[in-house]
Amino acid sequence: MRNNEKDQEAPGFPADELRFFELQADICQTLANAKRLQILNLLKNGEMSVGAMVAALDIAKPNLSQHLAVMRQKGILLTRREGTTIYYRLATPHIVQACKIMRQVLLEALAVRGSLTGETSPAEDGAEAEHLPSSPG
Repeated sequence: MRNNEKDQEAPGFPADELRFFELQADICQTLANAKRLQILNLLKNGEMSVGAMVAALDIAKPNLSQHLAVMRQKGILLTRREGTTIYYRLATPHIVQACKIMRQVLLEALAVRGSLTGETSPAEDGAEAEHLPSSPG
């Protein structure tokens, strides 16, 4: 919670509920990065080593490590070490469900936007989500 908002309650919301909203916004902010969504997509089927993720994402290892550290700090990812290899996995499968829901919201918004502008959406073209990157689900 922001310092100036401490101990302040919004009308209709108890302090613990406001704190929960702040925590939820923090997780959403962490996931508001395309590369991090790609990481979730890679890990939806199980754990992967850092080296395998570097190859799959075509990303520099230091950059990947920074993303992984942030996601681990927020409780989104868990790790295990085997010798010198570090493996990452999702902390909960619910994150995949959340991403699926957000992807559906995006597809619906694109369909509405297309209908407002007279353009066809991917779903109207029969392509569904083919033109969008695969989701973590």
